[in-house]
Amino acid sequence: MGRRIVIAVDEGEESLHALTWCLKNVILPSASAQESSSGGDEGDVLVLVYARPPRLYYPAMDGTGYIFSTDIITSMENYANELAKSVIAKAEMVCAEYPNVKVETKVKDGDPRDVICDMVDKLGADMLVVGSHGYGPIKRAFLGSVSSHCAQNVKCPVLIVKRPKS
Repeated sequence: MGRRIVIAVDEGEESLHALTWCLKNVILPSASAQESSSGGDEGDVLVLVYARPPRLYYPAMDGTGYIFSTDIITSMENYANELAKSVIAKAEMVCAEYPNVKVETKVKDGDPRDVICDMVDKLGADMLVVGSHGYGPIKRAFLGSVSSHCAQNVKCPVLIVKRPKS
């Protein structure tokens, strides 16, 4: 049986670099159809996980609940959905260069740290691969590090891939 490898993807080049690096260096291709039908080993399954930012809620001063009209809220939700589709489509195009790799996609709303950790646990992942933005200690202190949070909170090995500086 192949491994279940979760790769966190987002809009940044760091996650696409991590995906590409993983495909070249970690993923085992699926067995051929003939081997599969005769009970041969299956290849790895790659699960692309995208955390769609949660909808922001701005309380209005008049107590109606929203400061924006429903048209604006709908527009913001449509944008978030299109962005999620775009990120997943871009990642799937990278995976298409490896036709023997099985790919699944998951999109979930929430903080990326929580979404990634939850999906790893829910899917019973054998490995998590995340890209690193390479923030310095000050930026990391203010923004937080998704990769560090995941490395400390999931129960499987975590591979953090940094982009080369050049």
